[in-house]
Order: sequence, then structure tokens, then C-alpha cells
Amino acid sequence: MYSPILSIVCVFQNPSYPKIANSHAESYLRFSKDKFSHRKKQRKDAKICDESTNFAVVFPIHVISRKMYKDKNLTGHLCMFAACAAWGLMSPLGKDAMAHGISGLALVSFRAVGAALCFWLTSLLGRHKEDVAPRDLLMFFFAGMLAIVFNQCCFTIGLSLTSPVNASIVTTTLPIVTMILAALFLKEPVTNKKVLGIFCGAIGALLLILGNGHAAQKGNGNLTGDLLCLTAQCSFAVYLTIFKKLIQKYTVVTCMKWMFTYATIVILPFTYKDLAILPWAEIPATTWFETAFVVFVATYLAYIMMMTGQKLLRPTIVSMYNYVQPIVACIVSVATGLGVFGWSQGAAVLLVFGGVWLVTQSKSRADLKTEHPSHTDPES
Repeated sequence: MYSPILSIVCVFQNPSYPKIANSHAESYLRFSKDKFSHRKKQRKDAKICDESTNFAVVFPIHVISRKMYKDKNLTGHLCMFAACAAWGLMSPLGKDAMAHGISGLALVSFRAVGAALCFWLTSLLGRHKEDVAPRDLLMFFFAGMLAIVFNQCCFTIGLSLTSPVNASIVTTTLPIVTMILAALFLKEPVTNKKVLGIFCGAIGALLLILGNGHAAQKGNGNLTGDLLCLTAQCSFAVYLTIFKKLIQKYTVVTCMKWMFTYATIVILPFTYKDLAILPWAEIPATTWFETAFVVFVATYLAYIMMMTGQKLLRPTIVSMYNYVQPIVACIVSVATGLGVFGWSQGAAVLLVFGGVWLVTQSKSRADLKTEHPSHTDPES
């Protein structure tokens, strides 16, 4: 017996999940006319779903929006927003955890090991096993180095050396670096809309960062720390640009389990001392809860969302969502009474989302080839 509240299976690691979810929606619409036909269709869809997935997150909702499942861009944007929102929440929670007994390198170890275990458990519980070519296993190693090891370690160490304001300002370079790399390696056009969108987003993010008067009092900048934070942004930009085809070839869980496995193998030899001297018994329960949030929500779930967005969106658009993190941090500070929401914050939010919209509306290389088969004009 079916209730109006349906369980929609969103298969994040399979590019064909909108088709599967939409098939379930169509079956439900036919249910009132022909129960037998619906049950037969349901069994067929269940078989397809079992054969093509090994990870699913079930969301009960009241109304099915078929357009949402058909529009892959909308799904990609929602996934990227959710991932960056989780990373934005991770910043205050992670800092509080590091202030109460968890060192920065220990937190990096927890993220790598915890996420690797979660992804392997998800893979083992799934019914579909995916084989990975030996050459691609090597590629996953380099992808893990860029997206996880260099990105997390360089940023964590850099943040410990420089001020939070400097580190936040350096993070605004990610879309710029990604746009340049996408133009060099993927031959993506550097359009006027794309440049204007990145500029608007950067101005909005800087308004939020520099508008936080308390942050400027936390310490002075450090050139080494700033360079490490910049290295973290560059490594992630290279990952977004170079490994897009590899990511599209395999499911999300397959990609993530190998990338985090390699990252764990590389990270642990450098961080095990921090884990050994950790005062486990003296760390309060609240700090462990914050650490669990960083590992499960801001790493495991956030990387699933990020990888799904990377499959569906262009690298420059994915990198633009980096500007969402200061917005989330601002909202958290206002909600906890540590900050106020004024006109400058409102203008910054509009600039960030306006910038994302402009980059989204800019024409890709494929769009220009479709419109002008013999000529591609990047001025659009």
C-alpha cells in the first residue's frame, strides 16, 4: 500500500539516477489506473536500481518534482551548495575542536581515515561491485594527492601559521586559478560573463571576510602560511580540471574510497605522532561531537555531494561555490549572536550568488561549437 509520502532514491554515484528516480515517479502516477501494471513496473525498476547502484540516500518527500530530476544542472548546483554549506559549518566547529585538544594534523588524520572507512563500508554493503583498471588506480592516487593530501594538509598547516583573514582571502583565488587551468587544459573559453561572475563573487566574499572586524584581531599574516594556503587552492583547482573525465568514468563511492585510501596511506606516516600524544581521555564529549561532524558530514557526505556536482557541472562553476563558505560562516555567526547582518553582508550575498549565476550563464566550449561549428567566439 503506497502513501502520498514517497521515498525517492537519489543515487548520487550513478549518472543515470535522474532516469531511475523519474521512472519511479511515472510508476506512481499510473498506480491509480492499473495496480498490476504499477507493481510489475516497480519490480522491474527495483531490479535496475539493484544492478546499477551500491549507495543511495533515501529522502521522504510529499511532492515529486520531475523537472528537478531531469535538470542535471539543478541537481549539480544543489549538491555543490550542500557541500560548501557543510564546509562552511566545518570552519567554526573544526576551529573549536582544535582549541580544545584536537591538533590540526590529528583532525586531518581523522578526516582521511574516517572517510576512507565510511566509503569502504558503503562499497562493501552495496550489491554492485565496480572493477577499476590498474591505470585508473594510479590516476586515483594522483587525484587523492591533489584533492585531499595537498589540499587539506597545506591549508591546515597554512592556517596555523597565518591569520584566518589572510587564509580566507587566499581561498578566493580558487575560481580564478580554475578558470585559467580550464582554459589551458580543457580549452574552455574565458568569456566576459565568466570573468565578471568570478570578479563579483570574489568581491562579495572579500566583503564578508574583511567585514568581520573580530577576525582581523586574531593575528598577523605570514608569508609561508599564505603560500601554503595558496598551494592548497592550486592543488584543488588542478584536480577539478584534470581529473573530470576520470571522475565521470566511475561511481562516486568507487572514486572516493580509492582517493581517501591513498590519502590515508600517505598522511598517517606524518601525523601518527599527533595521534599518539592526543589526550584522548581529557577531550570533552562536545569536542568529539564536533570532530564527528567534521568527519561524517563535512568530509564523507560533503565529498559525495561535491563529486556529484563535479560530474554534472563545469570545473569553473564548481569552484565558484567556494564563495558560499563565507556566507555560511556569516549566517552561523549571526545565528549564534557573534555577528550582525547589515547592508554590507546583504550586498556581499547578492554579489556571490550573482557571480555564480553569471558563470553558469556563460557559454562553454560545447555551447560555442554548437552555435558556431566553424568559429568559436569567447566574447559572450
